[in-house]
Amino acid sequence: MTARITDPLNGEGLRDIWPILVDEERAEGFALLVDDDAESFFSSLPPSDQSAILQHLPHAKASMWMRFLAPDDAADVLQAIEPEHRARLRAMLDEGTRREVDALLAYEEDAAGGLMSPRFVRVRPDVSADVAVRYVRQQTRTNPETLYYIFVLDAGQHLKGVMSLRELFAAHPDTIVADVMNKEPVSVTESTDQEDVARLIEQHDLLAVPVLDEHGRMRGIVTVDDIVDVIREEATEDIHKLGGSEALGAPYLDVGFLSMLKKRGGWLSVLFLGEMLTATAMGHFEDEIAKTVVLAMFIPLIISSGGNSGSQAATLIVRSLALEELRLRDWFRVLFSELRTGAALGAGLGALGFLRVVLWQRMGIFNYGEHYMQIAATVWLSLIGVVMFGTLTGSMLPFLLRRLGFDPATSSAPFVATLVDVTGLIIYFTIAALILSGTLL
Repeated sequence: MTARITDPLNGEGLRDIWPILVDEERAEGFALLVDDDAESFFSSLPPSDQSAILQHLPHAKASMWMRFLAPDDAADVLQAIEPEHRARLRAMLDEGTRREVDALLAYEEDAAGGLMSPRFVRVRPDVSADVAVRYVRQQTRTNPETLYYIFVLDAGQHLKGVMSLRELFAAHPDTIVADVMNKEPVSVTESTDQEDVARLIEQHDLLAVPVLDEHGRMRGIVTVDDIVDVIREEATEDIHKLGGSEALGAPYLDVGFLSMLKKRGGWLSVLFLGEMLTATAMGHFEDEIAKTVVLAMFIPLIISSGGNSGSQAATLIVRSLALEELRLRDWFRVLFSELRTGAALGAGLGALGFLRVVLWQRMGIFNYGEHYMQIAATVWLSLIGVVMFGTLTGSMLPFLLRRLGFDPATSSAPFVATLVDVTGLIIYFTIAALILSGTLL
């Protein structure tokens, strides 16, 4: 049984308790907000939450809020809702907006066409600035997505230029628009991936970017507020993958039990099978472990250091590739850099391991036997080798995946750690065999 919300409520208060409310309570709380507060609150919600509210509001209220949304936002709401409920919300739109929304739904959700709004301010290139101002004033009544830019189109709707509102008002009334506009506007196509659109807007510090079809006709604009959502979604997806899970694609509390098992269980199963190779490797060195049990004490130290260094390198490279700080051609420079870094980090960690063995022996905390110096040297050299291998694996795997056309974030930290665990054991016992042969082995 759910509690009813009866106390006076504002947007800030509702936002504080939002995560603990079920959909019916959310709709009930939203209905208590005053108009201005409700508009601000509703606009700030993700499409999944907007659609959930609309399904639990009375028909008249739901229709009002569906019509409040811009076409691109309405399309996002329809995409977020279950197919069986989509027709009801779609029918609430006026005929013109419904056609615009249907056109947007025809595009891929993660392409510029699926993100764009078909409402923007346009003028002709051959009119004066004074006439253009009157056109802009008239078009503001149709609720354009943004008034920061005015797009200059010819009779065939081909993009010829762009100018800011400030540039238009600063121009002499008799100046022709073609003489004021920027004749080389930045643009994208309908099929441009949303990540590429985000990078373009960031690189050129834009508030909106025009979207053109294959014939150069302007179809809409992608605004910076849409891109903020895209960046958040892409970053969340990468973080989930780096953690060894499929992207949830929804807020944590909205993901069902079976869906959560599916998204997390697949990767865990793969990682578990990979870790079985670790057991196989230990079985291969069973005789060495039996002869020198003390070697087993350092196995967690050795393989965890390699896994941590590999995960660290993978995270750094994946993020740098995402930000385009690195490109595929930079792989050799990264290889050389990580080779040096891995050697230095391994030497530092190895020195700590060496001192640990020596000090524990000298202070009488633990007796490693008369060959404790060889054991300390084994730990030191093994850490250098394992950490170097970990950093090289973690840094090169994202490049390999990008080259093969996969998402570099797939080289998740747990995956790199599992790979380094197996190889770390081989490195450790190989070095132990070389140093301790004839003494302990």
